[in-house]
Amino acid sequence: MSPDVLPDPDPRPQPPEAPGPNECCGSGCPLCVLDLYADELAQYRQRLEAWKQRHPDATE
Repeated sequence: MSPDVLPDPDPRPQPPEAPGPNECCGSGCPLCVLDLYADELAQYRQRLEAWKQRHPDATE
């Protein structure tokens, strides 16, 4: 990055990385990676909606 370019103070939120196909063992863990991902995805959607409110002219 050049010295005269400042980082975006309010960057668009990035979605969480989905777990791989073999990350869930299927044994009913209390904190399954799929449950954690679903929680992260819900939080991301909330952050994205708030960001869109702050940036109404942003394109998809």
